[in-house]
Amino acid sequence: MKIIEAMKKIKDLQLKAEDLRGKAAKYCADLDYETPVYPDQKKQVSEWIQAHTDILKEVLDLRVSIQRTNIVTDVTIELDGKQVTKTIAEWIHRRRDLAKSDYDMWSKLGDRALREGNMQSSTGTVTMVKIRRYFDPGTRDVMLELYRTEPSKIDATLEVVNAVTNLIEE
Repeated sequence: MKIIEAMKKIKDLQLKAEDLRGKAAKYCADLDYETPVYPDQKKQVSEWIQAHTDILKEVLDLRVSIQRTNIVTDVTIELDGKQVTKTIAEWIHRRRDLAKSDYDMWSKLGDRALREGNMQSSTGTVTMVKIRRYFDPGTRDVMLELYRTEPSKIDATLEVVNAVTNLIEE
């Protein structure tokens, strides 16, 4: 089974589990003057509960298999002209929030609305004032572009990887 197949199966199983919870909630009790919907309603509710338990176990097994696969499967993505290799799990974390955090850091670097020019001191002396930058604006611009595009490159690559990578099941 491929990773994407497992992910889709999990969604289907979750819908089945939700349906079973709904049925159990609807038919778990009635008033004594009502006619039960099922011939042995207690048995039916019990079967739904067991089926729900079995489905959740299958979901858990699939999730763990996906995690196991994500931890050991290396994926290479080209970033800034370099081949960068990380596990699927590492790329997921980069995609989730770490690339954005890198972007946010580099985007904080700027002139802070400071102005260059002539300034008059309290004694009346005019002095030429220049901004000192403790970063390289060129590097900042390159890094901003790198971290801005990284998530979409990760998405594109992992879509393919999820479709072709076999799930590691134990």
